[in-house]
Amino acid sequence: MTSAREADIRQIGPEGVPDWLRPLALAARTIRPRQLSRFLPPPSGGRPSAVLVLFGEGARGPELLLMERATSLREHAGQPSFPGGGLDPEDGDPEGEGPLAAALREAEEETGLDPAGVRVFATLPRLYIPVSDFVVSPVLGWWATPSPVAPVDPAETARVFTVPVTELADPRSRGTAIHPSGYRGPAFEVGGTLVWGFTAGVIDRILHYAGWEEPWDRDREISLDHGA
Repeated sequence: MTSAREADIRQIGPEGVPDWLRPLALAARTIRPRQLSRFLPPPSGGRPSAVLVLFGEGARGPELLLMERATSLREHAGQPSFPGGGLDPEDGDPEGEGPLAAALREAEEETGLDPAGVRVFATLPRLYIPVSDFVVSPVLGWWATPSPVAPVDPAETARVFTVPVTELADPRSRGTAIHPSGYRGPAFEVGGTLVWGFTAGVIDRILHYAGWEEPWDRDREISLDHGA
């Protein structure tokens, strides 16, 4: 198994992904930060981090890799998310390939995937998570050679799972999350859980710009009674 630091993390172009993924690869070239979120990085500060938005092909067609954080964690307990985390010094330049290396390293550490099977095809503009002060680079990957995945450390990760893109786009899976703090944002009832917050926001925009979005009821509200 190749470690994240040994893997070739050079980005491939749209021609390196399957036809169904090509619209997203092309759209990622022109997407601007404010087209993704109203929460943008501050002029200075923030903790550089990255997440791996990994697409593959499974028995149910195109799918997206997600994980569910352990309920014992102090931050984002039990919340579904992309694999990812803060940049380490050995990941490299935050303005260069550092986010790519960090996304692959964190995914390997959290899910056990083999980074050698991942082909990075784009990096979306950096976004901001105010509650954690993370400046996040969403790294888009094609799971060219899938490998087994499972929680590496149950104290941090409760489970690792994939969700078909068709299920994410299904209007019956969608709603607007309502948090007591006043937060409102996209939500997805998939994989036996509720995906909301930063992760759902990125998925929502990806579905839109890739041309996979279907009309859905934005007035369908899903109440959240736990902390962010």
